[in-house]
Amino acid sequence: MSDGAFAGFRVEALSSSHDRRAFSCGVELLDRYLRAQAGQEARKNIAATFVLLGSEEEVLGFYTLSATSVALGELPADVAKRLPKYPLVPATLLGRLAVDQRSRGKGLGRFMLADALFRAVRSEIASFAVVVDAKDEAAREFYRREGFLPLPDRPLKLFLPMASVARLFR
Repeated sequence: MSDGAFAGFRVEALSSSHDRRAFSCGVELLDRYLRAQAGQEARKNIAATFVLLGSEEEVLGFYTLSATSVALGELPADVAKRLPKYPLVPATLLGRLAVDQRSRGKGLGRFMLADALFRAVRSEIASFAVVVDAKDEAAREFYRREGFLPLPDRPLKLFLPMASVARLFR
């Protein structure tokens, strides 16, 4: 994805050539994940990690995508009634999304979210929605502003129907 405001930035799949040592989002669990676990999970097809690179090739952010499912009973009733009566519906999990502390406030989180949604919608794998587990209220509000809907009994777990994602890229 490219936008004039984001010239000089690009997102690509994590590889061993990306230097992740200096990345720090301020959440040790996410920093450690990127440095030590992301590559292993990619090799084992557990989660695909994508990194945001700046003009100096530094890692400014990352996100992960993987397959998941949502229990039909967890969805809002008005959404669930339009779906087949399967116990689980397929979804895409946006498992992690983090921006380096030095790059905050530049819209890079939204840029990576748009990139993740674009990758999810153009996938040839069936997926009813993109699902996120917000780590806190601030993350929940970020996703709510982007159109994600909370699951009724789990306010930190949100979803964006793939039909809505598709409309974003028409």
